[in-house]
Amino acid sequence: MLGDLGAEVIKLEEPERGDPGRGLISGGSGAISPNGFYFEVNNRHKKSLAINLKHPEAREIVYRLAEKSDVFIQNFRQGVAGRLGLGYEELRARNPQIIYANASGYGPDGPDSGKPSFDYLGQARSGIMNVVGGPEVPPTYIHGGVADQMGGIMMAYAVVTALLARERHGVGQEVDISHLGSMMALQGLNISSVLIGGREMPRRPRENAYNPLWNHYRCADNRWLCLGMLQPDRYWKDFCTALGLDELIDDPRYAEMIPRGKHAAEVIAIFDRVFITRPRHEWVEVLEHGGDFIFTVVNTIAELPDDPQVVANDYVTSYDHPRRGPLRVLGMPVRFSATPGDSRGFAPELGEHTETILVDLLGCDWDEVARLREAGVI
Repeated sequence: MLGDLGAEVIKLEEPERGDPGRGLISGGSGAISPNGFYFEVNNRHKKSLAINLKHPEAREIVYRLAEKSDVFIQNFRQGVAGRLGLGYEELRARNPQIIYANASGYGPDGPDSGKPSFDYLGQARSGIMNVVGGPEVPPTYIHGGVADQMGGIMMAYAVVTALLARERHGVGQEVDISHLGSMMALQGLNISSVLIGGREMPRRPRENAYNPLWNHYRCADNRWLCLGMLQPDRYWKDFCTALGLDELIDDPRYAEMIPRGKHAAEVIAIFDRVFITRPRHEWVEVLEHGGDFIFTVVNTIAELPDDPQVVANDYVTSYDHPRRGPLRVLGMPVRFSATPGDSRGFAPELGEHTETILVDLLGCDWDEVARLREAGVI
């Protein structure tokens, strides 16, 4: 994310195998492509420095990099960075204004602070697996690494804020981000309902949602429409007319929100029988011309890249990847009028920039580079 916005990012990788993410399969095809898609999208723009952090001379290289850097980010298990001589105090001694960011599973304090975590565990511990679906649905994993993604978002948020604080107040600092804290932040309303209201927000099945106009419905082509009318009485008459259900308009069981909520299952069953009679594109046409309704289509992930709104806002963009050829990638989720970002980068090969970093950034000569390689430092 920071690289998309123009940051120079140097990734430290173990020389023999590199980041384990390099070996993940690409695109669900079962074939491992160069830097599978997982590694590619998470490491675009980065420079790869292959370095053996267990070697004493490697530590000196990191110190020299820290002296020139704004930010150091690490996601080792608790205590590992310190044992390597790369803790906050060691790096701050070389650069008092450095921003030192720790990514963990469960936060820096507490009985589980030293335990490892992955996306699956972050979802489990944060409770989000128990808010998906209806009340009888067992805990459900959300595919796509959302805890990892949210952790990355919160990391970028923390780093940018710390950089602004340094600019304003002249201080470097250590910041901590975790799966648990990030996923709790994502669920602010759910958790605040417990903290302030004293109860969990109810999980209702689609078939018995309290507001039938805040629900999603299957159409004849097996595609879905989602209604989002939070003030349903404003739309009830016109909506019933659009669906050819004028007999429901003045029915005392359905005419107003409170009695309609008590009979929601009946209304939803009626709507289900109507929506399943026509394909989605026809219902979109009906609703667009039948009133000022609030609704949208329910996309599959495969449909999303070609959604007209996605295309119009460059949320997906295309470019010629130097190794893969023509490629479509996620675009920028935010737009800057003066300093636009650019997601059209590519991930490095393992150690691709090692010599460049040592020579151009740290001033090593080629004899020194050769000696470091022979000694197993790089």
